[in-house]
Amino acid sequence: MRVDIFWSALPSYLSGCGTTLLLLLLALVCGLLLSVPLAVLRASDNLWLSRPVWLYTYVIRGTPLLVQLFILYFGLAQFAPLRESMLWPLFSSPWFCAGLAFALNTTAYTTEIFAGSLRSIAVGEIEAAKSLGMSSLTLYRRVLLPDALRRALPAYSNEVVFMLHATSLAGTVTLFDLTAAARAINADTYRPFEAFGLAALLYLLLTFALVGLFRSAERRWLRHLQPRSAA
Repeated sequence: MRVDIFWSALPSYLSGCGTTLLLLLLALVCGLLLSVPLAVLRASDNLWLSRPVWLYTYVIRGTPLLVQLFILYFGLAQFAPLRESMLWPLFSSPWFCAGLAFALNTTAYTTEIFAGSLRSIAVGEIEAAKSLGMSSLTLYRRVLLPDALRRALPAYSNEVVFMLHATSLAGTVTLFDLTAAARAINADTYRPFEAFGLAALLYLLLTFALVGLFRSAERRWLRHLQPRSAA
């Protein structure tokens, strides 16, 4: 094993790591902003509100992310109306297509996570809030959403880690992410173990950092759910 490859390739890996983190951040921010209102609709008893959201999450979760990415970046380009429209500069950009694919994917999974958390809230909490005269909007804003988001932290942390790993697909649409950097180093050195081993180590460090952040958040916001030790 050649250790010198690690040091000579480190700038390329750091550049790819920056792309990976930026894609992850964009996907997660968009996913959170979209999934909260969609989760409210998904948890609704009104089928006219919940069924369209169910269909969206079912289609996205039922198809591979790589296929979704290829449809957005390669597939839509075959339609002349899109190529001649004002949207073409966006859909011809690998950054936009990759970010859109990742955002739509994580939105679907996060919506189901938050909707499930909303459904798990005890009926007594809702009735107590209503007895205080809270409106539906106030009920969601002050009781349901804060409680649901806290309870969803463990499941959502897994989704964040999965999305970090999913960003490795960005290289298939010409973006220079962490995995693409490893492929480039392997092509230059013909040392696949060193090239992909360092990429795996960096992914592991990023995962460890994310898990640590979520564990700290869980200890802070889910403390009331922890079993109390006997005196």
